[in-house]
Amino acid sequence: MKIEIVAKNYQVKDQLTEVIEKKVARLDKYFEEDSSCKIYLKTEKRNCKMEVSINYKGSFVRAEANADNFYDAIDIVLPKIERQIYKYRSKLESKLRQGAYLKDRIYEQKEDNDFKLVKTKQFELMPMSLDEAIEEFELTGHSFFVFYDKDNDKTKVLYLRDDGNIGLIDPVIK
Repeated sequence: MKIEIVAKNYQVKDQLTEVIEKKVARLDKYFEEDSSCKIYLKTEKRNCKMEVSINYKGSFVRAEANADNFYDAIDIVLPKIERQIYKYRSKLESKLRQGAYLKDRIYEQKEDNDFKLVKTKQFELMPMSLDEAIEEFELTGHSFFVFYDKDNDKTKVLYLRDDGNIGLIDPVIK
């Protein structure tokens, strides 16, 4: 697996790089050599955020963790990744390494959160510009806002990022 470490607001030391690469390499039992893993490291005040994204044959497995340091963050995020690999086993199995599920799991597993759909909500999408949508989003106080962009006839989603800024999801159909 090709591993790339990208850091923001942080200078990655060789010891941390070695630890990350060693621990992430244990996931090789699931993936062939042509997989790639991007690890994003970001510090905000006293908080260390690590995001791990694995791309394999067009499928992505992604998890993130916040901790006091990156050594703790890697120990939090890798079990999350492995949980996702097992949770979406049927979808990924045809793409993963043969026999990957025959061996024991690598990381100690905590309780598995099986999410259930508990509520369905419908609402009208009013055509609006991006600026209007941002104003509405700020008024609602929610963590996301779905709107129909009248400028390009597409449904988009605004969301509140961990850093307090607003993100935009602009879906593209392939």
